[in-house]
Amino acid sequence: MTVSEQQTGRPDVRRTGRLYGVGLGPGDPALMTLRAVEVIAEADVVAYHSARHGRSIARSIAAKHLRADHIEEALVYPVTTETTDHPGGYRGALEDFYTEAAARLAVHLDAGRTVAVLAEGDPMFYGSYMHMHKRLADRYPTEVIPGVTSVSAAAARLGTPLAEGEEVLTILPGTLPEEELTARLAATDAAVVMKLGRTFPAVRRAFEASGRLPEARYVERATMAGERLGELADTDAGSVPYFAVAVLPSRIDARPERAPGDGEVAVVGTGPAGPLWLTPETRGALAAADDLVGYTTYLDRVPVRPGQVRHGSDNRVESERAEFALDLARRGRRVAVVSGGDPGVFAMATAVLEAASQEEYADVPVRVLPGVTAANAAAARAGAPLGHDYATISLSDRLKPWEVIARRLAAAASADLVLALYNPGSRSRTWQVGKARDLLLEHRSPDTPVVLGRDVGGPGESVRTVRLGDLDPAEVDMRTILIVGSSQTRWGRRGDGTQIVWTPRRYPED
Repeated sequence: MTVSEQQTGRPDVRRTGRLYGVGLGPGDPALMTLRAVEVIAEADVVAYHSARHGRSIARSIAAKHLRADHIEEALVYPVTTETTDHPGGYRGALEDFYTEAAARLAVHLDAGRTVAVLAEGDPMFYGSYMHMHKRLADRYPTEVIPGVTSVSAAAARLGTPLAEGEEVLTILPGTLPEEELTARLAATDAAVVMKLGRTFPAVRRAFEASGRLPEARYVERATMAGERLGELADTDAGSVPYFAVAVLPSRIDARPERAPGDGEVAVVGTGPAGPLWLTPETRGALAAADDLVGYTTYLDRVPVRPGQVRHGSDNRVESERAEFALDLARRGRRVAVVSGGDPGVFAMATAVLEAASQEEYADVPVRVLPGVTAANAAAARAGAPLGHDYATISLSDRLKPWEVIARRLAAAASADLVLALYNPGSRSRTWQVGKARDLLLEHRSPDTPVVLGRDVGGPGESVRTVRLGDLDPAEVDMRTILIVGSSQTRWGRRGDGTQIVWTPRRYPED
């Protein structure tokens, strides 16, 4: 008897039943937890979802634990894959169903009955129970009993590690758009794609487009009657049920022996700094590589993966680095040449393609994967200084005469282009910035904004804007990029004090 009952002598109308979300595991009743069995045994009401045919996989898993005096609530979906004339469409029909189902369970809970909602796998993992939980858990005492997921069951049945060490495991619904699936599969180490059935053709194309199809495995009805395992590439699309998953297992210890003709070189851009600037395509190429080749500073940005070999070198041996990578690929190795920023902008793509044009490397496949440029990164931090036409020029005279640089600066400045100036200075090059500033002042107002972006995206990031007339070469080093505005570039401060720079897209008529 509660305190309220003792005080009033009347039953406490606030007493309610308890709601349980009961995870049943992947299908084999032997994989139910002891707690799941206990809760079902104690429950007054057992609820389960089913399609309109009335059969419920959840009920079949728990069947031997159901009593004759259990109150059973079959929560029958109004639609599964078919169309509906509901005014809110498919989603609207399901929302109304979940609300009505929750109301049915609430009647039992209000009457003081304990309700166990059965769920295949784990109740909170792509399960129908969570829709009941969101509608009822704030009103009634609730407990969720976890269950073995289909993901864990599939890995166990395949007998292969799913993820190891620092590998990233990605769980994806097959209902995602095909391009989104492709990008995520390309970027991750290991993955499981669920909800196959009708989505299988698009899922298979996504695996193929991401280059991961040879690694992919197929698991159907793991631990259940009719279980089937195989290679995803060999699976007939017409035979795939909803209760099937595609698995990309751990890559560790799984790198295949390659024949000489299997090698390739991918020149990848890592952006201006760390992992936040990588594209999904670049992540995938770095993860799939047998060998990483690059300037040591850029290699240090790439996570260490077991089984990969890293070949770091000085920044001044680009030709040798390119030929080394091509030689590895000619022996059947998959090589990622790591470049900062975008590999095609003052970076390694040119060196690799120049070397690859030699006859001895004619049969070695070479791909160039873009990255975020230093100019784009600094511009975004500053606002939108590259909003109109602009030119990109390197101030390094190591590979071209200063006279060429000066002519190009003058031509771009006289054309009133915004300028993105790379490689402005180093320990051995200290005068170029001053020369460039003086030349630009012949064409630009001293009040022209100049963005100084240093180590953008890195721990020492600094982005600030100065007048062209106040540009101090001593404040510029090799890790700095300069963006010099045109006559139309504007700068100012917003209400919160943030300084912004932008170049209007509309250019005034003469």
